[in-house]
Amino acid sequence: MKLYQNRDFNSFFQDTFTFLKEHGKHFFTFFFTVSGALIILLAIVSYYVTKTYTESFMYSFSTSGNPSASIDQFANENFGVFVLTIIGVVILSILFWIIVYAFTPIYFKLFEKHNGPNFGMKEIKDSYKANAGKLIMFVILGFILAIPLAIIFGIVGFILAITIVGILALPFLIGIFSSLYHMTLLEQLDNKRNFWDSFGYAWQLIRSKFWHAVGCIGIFYLMAYVVQMGVGLIQGIVQGVQSITVIQEPVTIDEMPVGSLILAIVISVIAFIISTTLQTIIQVNQSIVYFGLKETSENVNTKSVIDEIGSGE
Repeated sequence: MKLYQNRDFNSFFQDTFTFLKEHGKHFFTFFFTVSGALIILLAIVSYYVTKTYTESFMYSFSTSGNPSASIDQFANENFGVFVLTIIGVVILSILFWIIVYAFTPIYFKLFEKHNGPNFGMKEIKDSYKANAGKLIMFVILGFILAIPLAIIFGIVGFILAITIVGILALPFLIGIFSSLYHMTLLEQLDNKRNFWDSFGYAWQLIRSKFWHAVGCIGIFYLMAYVVQMGVGLIQGIVQGVQSITVIQEPVTIDEMPVGSLILAIVISVIAFIISTTLQTIIQVNQSIVYFGLKETSENVNTKSVIDEIGSGE
């Protein structure tokens, strides 16, 4: 399929599913080859942190009955390990973002360059290496930009959340926020614009067909949210049953039966994989929207066809 096509609300949907149908096997094969081990590792670490520290805090609170005293007791008893754990989680999260989140933009830029899925692991690795510095700067500048954006979007989100109708609009607000970053990175990988110019251009693209783009991406977020709620419910039931005795005394990972521990980790890993896959599908949709909006704005495909005709003559 052609990436650069004029698209509207319906074709944003249709072309996303068309891409997944025609190229999903190629896309996800390399996605899990590149990021599978990191996803599993982060899922296990997330489970460990949740199991160890959440239950310890709950036990401290149940014995003291004072939230402030519980926090002090928890910090005093676990300060060193807690700080090291946080540092480790932060480092893993940054690696996760750079490798996993950046995969879809890198893949689509290679797809554009090779006119289809005519590339392999070598090209993907080379692209990561070539853009490593750019990705690191994107994380730093993106974090700086996220501070004022989080305030603005947080205020709007709070206003929406106080009404029933407004709650339904929250996925669309999240869609705007995430699309700005995703399209910024896609544009920056072209090496034509810096981070700030790319962000401005991303906003310009979204505004050009605002309701078409935001509506489509927001619905994808809504669908993903429903699926994740179902998965989270199952995970919560299992973890709730295993943690039912935490009020009496927390059960450490070492004390858990092997079968229960394996079941909990497997469920956590599966839930994490499903969540990451859904987020990646949303990124695919955002990429389709990006190329459609860019074609509308710059007529990239039209100019390419004209150049081909001219060169043929």
